[in-house]
Amino acid sequence: MPGHGAALPGVRGVRDRPGRSRPTAPAHAHGPTRPRADVTAPDFPRTRLDARHNEQLRDLAAAGATAFGHTAELGLDRDLARLLRLRVAQLNNCPYCLVVHHAAARDSGIPRVKTETLTAWWETGLFTDAEQAALAYAEALTRAADATTEQDFQQVHDRLATHFDETQQLEIVGVVINMNVWTRLKLAEGARPAPTGP
Repeated sequence: MPGHGAALPGVRGVRDRPGRSRPTAPAHAHGPTRPRADVTAPDFPRTRLDARHNEQLRDLAAAGATAFGHTAELGLDRDLARLLRLRVAQLNNCPYCLVVHHAAARDSGIPRVKTETLTAWWETGLFTDAEQAALAYAEALTRAADATTEQDFQQVHDRLATHFDETQQLEIVGVVINMNVWTRLKLAEGARPAPTGP
């Protein structure tokens, strides 16, 4: 599952089954954005559970990663998707996801100052209006159960809609929901870095 974009290590995921192949996008699919950075996911020890032992969880994780994970072919700007993944990892306190998505942001060339101030993005002046709208939306969707009223959510949705068309909005929804699945899965597994980890 390197970078949330592949099946669990040692387990055949949805796209790895016989008769299935990974879709490829044309070279121009992402316009002038930088090439995808390959991220090697750490193999943190699982201290609670091992989701690889449950086929339904494996398939859920693999399907989400294929559609909206780090290696997914999206129309959305790749750097924005990386920032959204990292922000959800921060909100959900997932050590595995923090390591993976800090590395993805660093390796893709996102300025270090942006990743280091992401927890206070609204105070920095470093993020575009579109990035701010997407980050606010990611936070509202992630915290919806306990910190977002319907009126609040409508406001962040309306703000998002001023910068992104419906296709892009749905990709943002997919990225955020996929990261929420992954962060909770890794928390359930108890995936923790070693003191001298990667």
